[in-house]
Amino acid sequence: MQHLLSAGVTNSATVWITIPMLICFFALMIGVGFYCRKHATNVDGFVLGGRSVGPWLTAFAFGTSYFSAVIFVGYAGQFGWNFGLASTWIGLGNAFIGSLLAWIVLGRRTRVMTQHLGSKTMPDFFEKRYNSPALKIIASVIVFIFLIPYTASLYNGLSSLFNNVFKIDYWIIVLVMAVLTGIYVIFGGYMATAINDFIQGIIMLVGISAVVIAVLGQNGGLVEAVKTLNKTEGAKFTSAFGPQPIFLLVVVLLTSLGTWGLPQMVGKFYSIKDQSSIKKGTIISTVFAVIVAGGCYFLGGFGKLYFADIKAAGFITQNDTVVLYDKVIPTMLSNLAPIIVALIIVLVLSASMSTLSSLVLTSSSTLTLDVVKPAIEKKKKVSDKKSILILRLFIVFFIAVSAVIAILKDSIWQDSVFIAQMMGVSWGALAGSFLAPFLYGLYWKKTTRAAVISSFIFGTGIEIIQLIIGVCTIKPQNAILDFIFTNSLYSGVFAMLGGLIIVPIVSLLTAKKKIENIEEKFSCYNK
Repeated sequence: MQHLLSAGVTNSATVWITIPMLICFFALMIGVGFYCRKHATNVDGFVLGGRSVGPWLTAFAFGTSYFSAVIFVGYAGQFGWNFGLASTWIGLGNAFIGSLLAWIVLGRRTRVMTQHLGSKTMPDFFEKRYNSPALKIIASVIVFIFLIPYTASLYNGLSSLFNNVFKIDYWIIVLVMAVLTGIYVIFGGYMATAINDFIQGIIMLVGISAVVIAVLGQNGGLVEAVKTLNKTEGAKFTSAFGPQPIFLLVVVLLTSLGTWGLPQMVGKFYSIKDQSSIKKGTIISTVFAVIVAGGCYFLGGFGKLYFADIKAAGFITQNDTVVLYDKVIPTMLSNLAPIIVALIIVLVLSASMSTLSSLVLTSSSTLTLDVVKPAIEKKKKVSDKKSILILRLFIVFFIAVSAVIAILKDSIWQDSVFIAQMMGVSWGALAGSFLAPFLYGLYWKKTTRAAVISSFIFGTGIEIIQLIIGVCTIKPQNAILDFIFTNSLYSGVFAMLGGLIIVPIVSLLTAKKKIENIEEKFSCYNK
């Protein structure tokens, strides 16, 4: 979001409207954190909200964890530019595959089995479902490695925006965001995160709706905007499936199916109150995703109407072919009314902080409950009070590390491909490793430990190769490999779909190693 200032967004009216909104927003977030301290007196309450969270809070927590500022700023700009109005399919895919189907397929079974097994995290589920402490350790390491760069990426667009609007150094903004998020997560745990996610979700709903209406109004309304886009860019950018339908399908699959294997997403089903709440949450989550994700990508589809402004700002280079995609949406919004711009700032802040809090809580609970606590308990019992203390220390650790990475990337590693590539493969590695063994683990009794290990190796292996190819700018000589590793989107989808094939095959080949007490584990579904 750099150069937003030069694009004309920042003026005294915007600043004076934004500051009171931000003060109220920050005060509300911190107030919720202190209010929720009573829910964070034991590990179950701190990590899962006592497994008594209602449908509205759970649905909004799921949605706000799903849709960060990266979608609004980066993905909407990039895919809207490349696919035109067809990019709306990505948002609809997120709504109906990433939300609706995820809730239908995973919601009830996840809640019932994790409660039956007493598991609090995804790695803990792997241990108790497959009777393997080793699986828990391996899964925890994967979460630890790949969630930190994912978390660090959340600071970038938001901090650049504040830097340009308020002329404050980048590192100060990172520090403020990290501290404020840390305060309410440390004090209130999951319940504070859920309540704040609900508030932030409402801001996102109102903000996206207002921005779409304002941009369309700026271009003469929906019909006129579509006609102009069709006239200037051609029918392919207003057609049903756009100029690159295969690539569009890949993006839909990665951004939609990937949520099924992400620990910070699936973890929302652990804490929901009851089955009736799951039914309500399914509807609420889907409607939220249609408005937020659908609105973001639909907005991005009109990006090329601002070609002249984007070019004038220097965001298109090399004979009008190379576009700085994260500048597309900011340029589109540069001439909107100050109140809309102020709302956008709070919107992006809400999207970033909600996802950040979810990632941090997931990372710290996984490392504390699945690695540190078991190691300590080999010598002596760890009380709930001490466990929560360790959890809070790791929350500070994860926030600090991700903030340092974000600051270093901006100041020292600006030209480093490694960090950017690492952020890109995080989603694919997590989803590619966990989706298949988690899904089959809920439904199929014959899933084996060897199959789970195979999925872990395949998912992380594919994305590590992707990272190496990206960093070293290697071009695979084989046509199939070149297609798979064109970018992290293709390799991410390949990792997920490959896992769904590998797990049943390996399970059948290792069928003699049946999981002990498997009937008892699945008996929870008969109640």
